[in-house]
Amino acid sequence: MSDLNFQPLLFGGDINVYSVARAFHEAYGVKSIAYGKYPSFPCHGSAILDYRVCPDNEDPAAFRRNVEAVAGEFPGKTILLLGCGDSYVQLAAHCKDDLPGNVIAPYIDGDLLDTLINKEKFYQLCDKYGIDHPATFIYDKSMGHDFTLPWGPPYIAKPADSVAYWACGVHALAKVYVCQSREELLAALDQVYAAGYADHMVLQEFIPGDDTYMRVLTNYSDRNGKVKLMCLGHVLLEEHSPHGIGNHAVILTDCNEELSLKIRSMLEDLGCTGFSNFDIKFDQRDGKYKAFEINCRQGRSNYYVTGAGHNIARLLVEDRVEGKDLPFVITRDRSLWRMVPRKVAFAFTPKSYHAEMKALIRAGKDSHSLVYSRDAALPRRVRVWKNHLGNIKRFEQYNKKPEN
Repeated sequence: MSDLNFQPLLFGGDINVYSVARAFHEAYGVKSIAYGKYPSFPCHGSAILDYRVCPDNEDPAAFRRNVEAVAGEFPGKTILLLGCGDSYVQLAAHCKDDLPGNVIAPYIDGDLLDTLINKEKFYQLCDKYGIDHPATFIYDKSMGHDFTLPWGPPYIAKPADSVAYWACGVHALAKVYVCQSREELLAALDQVYAAGYADHMVLQEFIPGDDTYMRVLTNYSDRNGKVKLMCLGHVLLEEHSPHGIGNHAVILTDCNEELSLKIRSMLEDLGCTGFSNFDIKFDQRDGKYKAFEINCRQGRSNYYVTGAGHNIARLLVEDRVEGKDLPFVITRDRSLWRMVPRKVAFAFTPKSYHAEMKALIRAGKDSHSLVYSRDAALPRRVRVWKNHLGNIKRFEQYNKKPEN
């Protein structure tokens, strides 16, 4: 559709990028441009993406150069710049006011973003706004092994600064450490700091409960900092492989107005713009929903929002390109989203959810981020099929099947 007055520009190469590109393609028939570090699936070779490989993509100079190149290619169009990883969002937020005039990067200023994505500072904000979170201890490297935690195992350990953490480039590091003993926790901390990470680690009490106690809340705030969409997902299944731990695999859309409005108040008071994404867990011990972190972007599972009938690309275009005043919506309709084959979805989720899952599938309210009829050339279908097989093997290896 060459008559469109905007061009999506995405940074990254994972399922987050593909899901955003799919939303733009579904709504407007437009092919997004994306810059990724490697020629990797699911973006490389896709019919809905102009995917460009740039090995130094996260370098600030290369990032600017790529943005300026696309702005120059489409001088008469608005370039909608979206980072699909924390490092790209940081780059966009810090340089958004110095980019070409036809580029819109829908982010808050860099200093506020740095505060929000730092988990240590995020929990301080949660305390200020009355948002519950797990019991937390901030660990500094100088403490060595000489510290005491006011709770027992299992222990959760994760970096306060995830961008700096992954910049270490050590693939042996885990996204999150779940430690069953103090000795295991100390070994994890030693491994992290030996890898070159220098910032704080966040140590937390483990909240009991399987994957079905997890929630994800995706929001969109308009150019004036007003929240316009809140879509809560009830997570039924997550990945448990070392590098994929915590990644969502099956989500049912849900609604919790009290929780949503509390987070809306915080987002609007801070003046947040664009997408935000909260990881939350329900604590059955006290009946509270406890926030783990915020991402100042759409999450990797963002297609659950589009699949629920709220296309995230359309929100962005109507707000930032067309200048519309959008209504405030809390998603209430039920739908099912998957990143795994149905076989895996049913094998690894509790049977108590299966009747509704089957009903949603029969009603056509079921989506898979990678299964898209308008991007279904034979080589693509083969690659998606291989992805399905990989998920079957990985879940059999790392996940336990529920007993009920």
